Amino acid sequence: MALVPYEDNPLPALSKLHSSSAEFRFVNQELRLAQDWKKLGVAAVVWDAAVVMCMYLELGAVELKGKKAIELGAGTGLVGIVAALLGAHVTITDREPALEFLSANVNANLPPRSRDSVVVSDLTWGQGLERFPGGFDLVLGADIIYLEETFPALLQTLEHLCSDTTVVLLACKIRYERDTYFLSMLRHRFAVEEVHYDKDKDIHVYKACRLRGRTDL
Repeated sequence: MALVPYEDNPLPALSKLHSSSAEFRFVNQELRLAQDWKKLGVAAVVWDAAVVMCMYLELGAVELKGKKAIELGAGTGLVGIVAALLGAHVTITDREPALEFLSANVNANLPPRSRDSVVVSDLTWGQGLERFPGGFDLVLGADIIYLEETFPALLQTLEHLCSDTTVVLLACKIRYERDTYFLSMLRHRFAVEEVHYDKDKDIHVYKACRLRGRTDL
Protein backbone atom coordinates (compact mmCIF):
# COMPACT_ATOMS: atom_id res chain seq x y z
CA MET A 1 0.00 0.00 0.00
CA ALA A 2 1.07 3.56 -0.51
CA LEU A 3 2.01 5.46 2.60
CA VAL A 4 -0.42 8.38 2.49
CA PRO A 5 -1.24 10.21 5.73
CA TYR A 6 -4.61 11.91 5.89
CA GLU A 7 -6.19 14.50 8.17
CA ASP A 8 -8.93 13.35 10.53
CA ASN A 9 -12.27 12.92 8.79
CA PRO A 10 -15.38 13.60 10.90
CA LEU A 11 -17.65 11.34 8.87
CA PRO A 12 -18.99 8.53 11.09
CA ALA A 13 -18.44 5.97 8.32
CA LEU A 14 -14.71 6.69 8.47
CA SER A 15 -14.36 6.89 12.23
CA LYS A 16 -13.30 3.24 12.51
CA LEU A 17 -10.26 4.04 10.39
CA HIS A 18 -9.05 6.49 13.04
CA SER A 19 -9.40 4.01 15.89
CA SER A 20 -6.13 2.82 17.40
CA SER A 21 -7.10 -0.81 16.79
CA ALA A 22 -9.51 -3.10 14.97
CA GLU A 23 -10.72 -6.44 16.30
CA PHE A 24 -11.75 -9.56 14.37
CA ARG A 25 -12.25 -13.26 14.86
CA PHE A 26 -10.81 -15.57 12.22
CA VAL A 27 -9.70 -19.21 12.37
CA ASN A 28 -11.16 -19.47 15.89
CA GLN A 29 -8.79 -16.80 17.16
CA GLU A 30 -9.36 -13.26 18.38
CA LEU A 31 -7.21 -10.82 16.42
CA ARG A 32 -6.46 -7.26 17.47
CA LEU A 33 -4.75 -5.17 14.80
CA ALA A 34 -3.11 -1.89 15.75
CA GLN A 35 -3.93 1.04 13.45
CA ASP A 36 -2.10 4.35 13.01
CA TRP A 37 -3.85 6.49 10.42
CA LYS A 38 -2.06 9.72 11.37
CA LYS A 39 1.44 8.25 11.02
CA LEU A 40 1.14 5.90 8.04
CA GLY A 41 -2.24 6.69 6.48
CA VAL A 42 -3.83 4.01 4.31
CA ALA A 43 -1.05 1.52 5.07
CA ALA A 44 -1.99 1.37 8.73
CA VAL A 45 -5.73 0.75 8.79
CA VAL A 46 -7.80 -2.35 8.09
CA TRP A 47 -9.84 -1.88 4.93
CA ASP A 48 -12.98 -3.83 4.08
CA ALA A 49 -11.20 -5.58 1.22
CA ALA A 50 -8.81 -7.24 3.70
CA VAL A 51 -11.72 -8.42 5.84
CA VAL A 52 -13.56 -9.87 2.85
CA MET A 53 -10.37 -11.55 1.63
CA CYS A 54 -9.96 -13.21 5.03
CA MET A 55 -13.58 -14.35 4.97
CA TYR A 56 -13.03 -15.83 1.52
CA LEU A 57 -9.86 -17.63 2.61
CA GLU A 58 -11.63 -19.02 5.66
CA LEU A 59 -14.31 -20.53 3.39
CA GLY A 60 -11.63 -22.92 2.12
CA ALA A 61 -12.08 -22.18 -1.58
CA VAL A 62 -8.28 -22.09 -1.89
CA GLU A 63 -5.99 -24.66 -0.27
CA LEU A 64 -3.56 -22.94 2.10
CA LYS A 65 -2.13 -25.64 4.32
CA GLY A 66 1.54 -26.11 3.47
CA LYS A 67 1.37 -23.67 0.56
CA LYS A 68 3.89 -20.90 -0.16
CA ALA A 69 2.13 -17.53 -0.22
CA ILE A 70 3.09 -13.87 -0.45
CA GLU A 71 0.98 -10.84 0.45
CA LEU A 72 1.59 -7.56 -1.38
CA GLY A 73 0.89 -4.18 0.21
CA ALA A 74 0.05 -5.90 3.48
CA GLY A 75 -0.58 -2.79 5.56
CA THR A 76 -1.70 -4.04 8.98
CA GLY A 77 -0.95 -7.64 7.96
CA LEU A 78 -4.44 -9.04 8.55
CA VAL A 79 -4.59 -11.12 5.36
CA GLY A 80 -1.13 -12.61 5.80
CA ILE A 81 -1.84 -13.39 9.46
CA VAL A 82 -5.04 -15.25 8.58
CA ALA A 83 -3.31 -17.12 5.75
CA ALA A 84 -0.63 -18.25 8.23
CA LEU A 85 -3.27 -19.36 10.74
CA LEU A 86 -4.79 -21.43 7.94
CA GLY A 87 -1.47 -23.24 7.46
CA ALA A 88 0.35 -21.31 4.74
CA HIS A 89 4.02 -20.29 4.76
CA VAL A 90 3.65 -16.55 4.15
CA THR A 91 5.95 -13.74 3.11
CA ILE A 92 4.15 -10.58 4.22
CA THR A 93 5.39 -7.48 2.41
CA ASP A 94 5.01 -3.73 2.30
CA ARG A 95 7.27 -0.71 1.83
CA GLU A 96 10.08 -0.22 4.33
CA PRO A 97 8.47 2.61 6.38
CA ALA A 98 5.57 0.30 7.32
CA LEU A 99 7.63 -2.72 8.35
CA GLU A 100 8.07 -2.01 12.06
CA PHE A 101 4.34 -1.45 12.44
CA LEU A 102 3.53 -4.51 10.31
CA SER A 103 5.93 -6.75 12.23
CA ALA A 104 4.43 -5.69 15.56
CA ASN A 105 0.95 -6.71 14.38
CA VAL A 106 2.23 -10.06 13.12
CA ASN A 107 4.03 -10.84 16.38
CA ALA A 108 1.07 -9.76 18.50
CA ASN A 109 -1.48 -11.89 16.66
CA LEU A 110 0.32 -15.09 15.69
CA PRO A 111 0.83 -17.83 18.28
CA PRO A 112 4.45 -18.98 18.65
CA ARG A 113 3.80 -22.15 16.65
CA SER A 114 2.81 -20.06 13.60
CA ARG A 115 5.54 -17.40 13.69
CA ASP A 116 8.16 -19.63 12.09
CA SER A 117 5.96 -19.85 9.00
CA VAL A 118 5.93 -16.07 8.43
CA VAL A 119 8.57 -13.68 7.08
CA VAL A 120 7.99 -9.91 7.01
CA SER A 121 9.90 -8.23 4.19
CA ASP A 122 10.08 -4.87 2.43
CA LEU A 123 8.95 -4.89 -1.17
CA THR A 124 8.48 -1.87 -3.38
CA TRP A 125 6.76 -3.10 -6.51
CA GLY A 126 9.05 -3.36 -9.50
CA GLN A 127 12.23 -2.92 -7.44
CA GLY A 128 14.67 -5.50 -6.11
CA LEU A 129 12.53 -8.36 -7.36
CA GLU A 130 15.58 -10.60 -7.61
CA ARG A 131 15.34 -10.96 -3.80
CA PHE A 132 12.13 -12.91 -4.32
CA PRO A 133 12.71 -16.14 -6.24
CA GLY A 134 9.11 -16.41 -7.40
CA GLY A 135 7.26 -19.66 -7.79
CA PHE A 136 4.74 -18.88 -5.08
CA ASP A 137 1.61 -21.01 -4.87
CA LEU A 138 -0.49 -18.00 -3.94
CA VAL A 139 -0.18 -14.22 -4.25
CA LEU A 140 -2.56 -12.15 -2.13
CA GLY A 141 -3.49 -8.48 -2.40
CA ALA A 142 -6.26 -6.58 -0.62
CA ASP A 143 -7.13 -3.06 -1.80
CA ILE A 144 -3.84 -2.55 -3.61
CA ILE A 145 -5.39 -1.36 -6.89
CA TYR A 146 -5.96 2.37 -6.54
CA LEU A 147 -2.90 4.37 -7.63
CA GLU A 148 -2.64 4.36 -11.42
CA GLU A 149 1.05 5.27 -11.40
CA THR A 150 1.80 2.00 -9.57
CA PHE A 151 -0.03 -0.24 -12.06
CA PRO A 152 2.94 -1.08 -14.36
CA ALA A 153 5.19 -1.91 -11.40
CA LEU A 154 2.46 -4.00 -9.75
CA LEU A 155 1.92 -5.95 -12.97
CA GLN A 156 5.67 -6.47 -13.34
CA THR A 157 5.82 -7.75 -9.75
CA LEU A 158 2.97 -10.19 -10.30
CA GLU A 159 4.65 -11.49 -13.44
CA HIS A 160 7.89 -12.06 -11.54
CA LEU A 161 6.30 -13.82 -8.59
CA CYS A 162 4.04 -16.13 -10.54
CA SER A 163 4.68 -19.44 -12.22
CA ASP A 164 2.14 -21.07 -14.50
CA THR A 165 0.52 -22.71 -11.45
CA THR A 166 0.39 -19.67 -9.13
CA VAL A 167 -3.01 -18.37 -8.08
CA VAL A 168 -3.39 -14.61 -7.56
CA LEU A 169 -6.25 -13.38 -5.37
CA LEU A 170 -7.06 -9.67 -5.41
CA ALA A 171 -9.80 -8.19 -3.23
CA CYS A 172 -10.87 -4.67 -4.12
CA LYS A 173 -13.60 -2.08 -4.18
CA ILE A 174 -14.11 -0.68 -7.67
CA ARG A 175 -14.12 3.04 -6.91
CA TYR A 176 -12.91 4.60 -10.15
CA GLU A 177 -12.57 3.82 -13.83
CA ARG A 178 -8.80 3.46 -13.34
CA ASP A 179 -9.43 0.41 -11.13
CA THR A 180 -11.06 -1.40 -14.04
CA TYR A 181 -8.16 -0.24 -16.22
CA PHE A 182 -5.75 -2.26 -14.09
CA LEU A 183 -7.96 -5.32 -14.46
CA SER A 184 -7.81 -4.80 -18.23
CA MET A 185 -4.01 -4.64 -18.05
CA LEU A 186 -3.97 -7.78 -15.96
CA ARG A 187 -6.08 -9.68 -18.50
CA HIS A 188 -3.34 -9.21 -21.12
CA ARG A 189 -1.07 -11.37 -18.95
CA PHE A 190 -3.43 -13.43 -16.79
CA ALA A 191 -6.71 -15.29 -17.04
CA VAL A 192 -8.94 -13.34 -14.65
CA GLU A 193 -12.30 -14.24 -13.13
CA GLU A 194 -14.42 -12.86 -10.31
CA VAL A 195 -14.81 -15.59 -7.70
CA HIS A 196 -16.58 -13.75 -4.89
CA TYR A 197 -18.60 -10.59 -4.29
CA ASP A 198 -19.57 -9.21 -0.91
CA LYS A 199 -22.66 -7.14 -1.54
CA ASP A 200 -22.75 -5.53 1.90
CA LYS A 201 -19.22 -4.20 1.65
CA ASP A 202 -19.18 -3.88 -2.16
CA ILE A 203 -15.93 -5.83 -2.40
CA HIS A 204 -14.94 -8.02 -5.36
CA VAL A 205 -12.47 -10.90 -5.15
CA TYR A 206 -10.71 -11.73 -8.41
CA LYS A 207 -8.71 -14.85 -9.18
CA ALA A 208 -5.94 -14.62 -11.76
CA CYS A 209 -3.66 -17.25 -13.27
CA ARG A 210 -0.79 -16.49 -15.60
CA LEU A 211 -1.43 -17.11 -19.29
CA ARG A 212 0.92 -19.84 -20.42
CA GLY A 213 3.64 -18.76 -22.79
CA ARG A 214 3.51 -15.07 -21.81
CA THR A 215 7.07 -14.33 -20.69
CA ASP A 216 7.74 -11.19 -22.69
CA LEU A 217 7.50 -8.52 -20.02
